[in-house]
Amino acid sequence: MRKISGLLLSMLLLVGLISSTASAQASPSATEGDILARLKAIPGMKVLAERPTNPGFRYFLLSYRQPVDHRHPERGGFDQRFTLLHKAVDRPMVLYTSGYNLNDLPTFRSEPAQLIDGNQISVEQRFFTPSRPEPADWSNLNIWQAATDHHRLVTALKKIYSEKWISTGASKGGMTSVYHSRFYPKDVDGVVAYVAPNDADNREDSAYDRFFKTVGTDPQCRQRLKDLAAESLKRRPAMLAKFEAAAAEQGLTFGILGTPDRAFESSVLDLEWGFWQYMLQSACASVPDPKTVTTDDLYAFVDQIAGFSFYSDQGLTPYVPYYYQAGTQLGWPYPKFDHLRGLAKYAGLYQPRSFVPAELKMRFEPSAMRDVDRWVRNDGRHLMFLYGANDPWGAEPFRLGRGTRDSYWYEVAGLNHNGRLIGYLPGDERAKATAALQRWAGVSGQQQARKLNTTFDTFDELQLNRPPL
Repeated sequence: MRKISGLLLSMLLLVGLISSTASAQASPSATEGDILARLKAIPGMKVLAERPTNPGFRYFLLSYRQPVDHRHPERGGFDQRFTLLHKAVDRPMVLYTSGYNLNDLPTFRSEPAQLIDGNQISVEQRFFTPSRPEPADWSNLNIWQAATDHHRLVTALKKIYSEKWISTGASKGGMTSVYHSRFYPKDVDGVVAYVAPNDADNREDSAYDRFFKTVGTDPQCRQRLKDLAAESLKRRPAMLAKFEAAAAEQGLTFGILGTPDRAFESSVLDLEWGFWQYMLQSACASVPDPKTVTTDDLYAFVDQIAGFSFYSDQGLTPYVPYYYQAGTQLGWPYPKFDHLRGLAKYAGLYQPRSFVPAELKMRFEPSAMRDVDRWVRNDGRHLMFLYGANDPWGAEPFRLGRGTRDSYWYEVAGLNHNGRLIGYLPGDERAKATAALQRWAGVSGQQQARKLNTTFDTFDELQLNRPPL
C-alpha cells in the first residue's frame, strides 16, 4: 500500500487497471433513455463533466452529496467524487472502491469489469481531497462511515442500474470493498478483493519477519537488500547531505516528521518492503553489491525503490487520511528490523502516528479488524481474495473460514502487489475464478470474458505506489 513506504511504503495498498481492450462495440442503446438526464435526476447527484472514452462507453465525472456523519445527517455534508464508465443499463455494475483518491482516467476499467463486460463506478474515499468535509471532524473517518457512503451511492444508482453488482478494489481499496460488504452484505452480489491486508491482531506482526526470511527464490538477493539498508544508515552523514540538498532544491518541508533525518530513516526502513511490493524476482539482478556500491549509486537505488521525498510534508499530506485510518482502525505492519539494530536512531518511527500531524488525535480501536475478520470467516459469501506470493502485504491476508460460503482464495506465485491477478492465475484456477465472478454477476454462459492483457500496467504500478497498505 504505498509508495508508500514500506509500512509505510505503502500500505498502500492499490491498485487500478487501465483497460487493455478498447472494445469497439456499438454505442449504448438509445432506447434506455438518456443516461445523462437520468443521472442528473438523482437527488444529490452532480455531473461534473463528460469526457471521451473507449468506443461503446460513456464516461462521466460526478459527485454525490454525503452526510459528514451518517448517524447525524443534520450536521452537514460533503460532495464525494466518483466516475462512471457507462456501457448499458442492462449490464452488471462494478463498484471499484479506491480506498484513496480518485483515478479519473476515462480509460480505466478494472479486471472484473472486463471479465463481465459491465459498467463501472470508481469512488474516492471520504477525507481524500477534494472529497473531504470542511471543516473536517476526523472522528468521522472510519470504516463504517465509508461503507455507508458506498451504501447510499449504490442505493441511489440501483434506480438506474438494476442488474447484478460486483465490488472490487486493490490494496486498501480491496479492504474497503470487504468492509462495505461486512456492514451492507446485500448491496453487492460478489466481492473481488486484490492484495488486501488483514491486520486482525495489530500486536502480532511476526508474519512479516517470516515473510522477509523466505520471499523470492534468491537468498543472496534478500541479504543484499538488508545489507543495503544497513549500509545506508552507516553512511548516514553523506546520504543525508544528499537528501537535504535535494530537498532544498525541491522546496520540501518536514513539519510532520520534524526533521529531514527522520524522513531519511523512514525511507531506509521502507527499502526491503518497497522492493518486494513493487519489483519482481527478476529485478534482483539490478540490486547493487553493498560491499562495492558507491554512495551516489546507493542513494539512487534507495530513492528509486523507497522515494526519499515521500516522507516530506508534500509527500505525506495526500496520505494523511490513510495513516489516520491505519492508526485508529486498520492496523499497521511493524517488522523487527533486526538487521538495522544499532543503526536506526528513532525507536517507534515506523508507525502511523509518526506520519500524521500532531494536532490530529488518534486512538486505536483493536476490535474493528477482529470484527471484520470474524465476519469473513463466519458469515462471508461470494468473496474472492487474490494475492501475489512475493507481496509483503500478503503476509497477513484474509482467510476463508468454516462459515464462508461460495468463496475463493488464490495466491499467484512470483507476483507482487499487483491488482490484476485473475489473468495471471494458472489455467484451471483462472477458469474457476472467472466462472465464479460471471455467475455472481449473472452473465454465466454469455461468453463475456475478454482476453486479458497480463502486462503490468503503468497505472497499476503508480496506484500501488502509496503507503504501505
